[in-house]
Amino acid sequence: MTPLQIYIDGAFLPESEAKVSVFDHGLLYGDGIFEGIRFYNGRVFQFEQHLDRLWDSAKAICLKIPMTVEEMREATLETIRRNGLEDGYIRLLVTRGVGNLGLSPDRCPKASVIIIASTIQLYPAEKYAVGMEMVTCSTRRCSPAALSPAVKSLNYLNNIMAKIEANHAGADEGLMLNEEGYVAECTGDNIFIVNRGQVSTPPISAGALRGITRQVVFDICADLGVPICEENLTRYDVYTADECFLTGTAAEVIPAIRLDTRPIGDGKPGPVSLRIIERFRELTRSTGTPIRG
Repeated sequence: MTPLQIYIDGAFLPESEAKVSVFDHGLLYGDGIFEGIRFYNGRVFQFEQHLDRLWDSAKAICLKIPMTVEEMREATLETIRRNGLEDGYIRLLVTRGVGNLGLSPDRCPKASVIIIASTIQLYPAEKYAVGMEMVTCSTRRCSPAALSPAVKSLNYLNNIMAKIEANHAGADEGLMLNEEGYVAECTGDNIFIVNRGQVSTPPISAGALRGITRQVVFDICADLGVPICEENLTRYDVYTADECFLTGTAAEVIPAIRLDTRPIGDGKPGPVSLRIIERFRELTRSTGTPIRG
């Protein structure tokens, strides 16, 4: 199998040689940002939206990306090309760069850019047909007053601790609440419920990431004439919903059919969820930034 070619700061290196310094603040402190981006059928899905979010995250944490948007766009496409991929997943990282063992980012003269193009399967294929089981985690979502959930940072320890709980409970995914007890998101996905034909999802202020796929679902609902809104949700709202589904770049759109042993609706993927999933797959097959040409 041909080794992956990884982009690091302007150079393409085989994965065995792609390394970062032990003094990189992304490693030492989780000081950096990232994007996970999908490409399908030779096209990068929602590419410009991901780049916009990357630059917004960088601005929010006072991180200067050492290249232009156009240079980043071309470097990402070239990484895909060099790996001969038509369908897959991009992990685009910007770390604070090499500094010293001190906390201050002022000792990091230049940020570092890493681009990986490979494949990913977050959940087993059968879960997209039968739905996922969730459990509520005791680990709460970090307060937006501590770190805005709009920043897609390299520090995911909060989510990882919740994921450990879900794994120990034998669940596919963990539901995370905020400090007030409202639903924020899952460990790696945004969450939506459907009740009496209306789709609802927690607001960003509840601790939810500004998901790119989340926004695509808003667009899909507008196209399909399905009412959708942001509102604070409790576990009760999820328990008593007619349907539930999760969204994320890696997860795509996937039904959830159980929370804390309680079946959601009839315990099967619902009709509104399935319509949204079908439309999402149509969009991934037919839209996006061409990788070649």
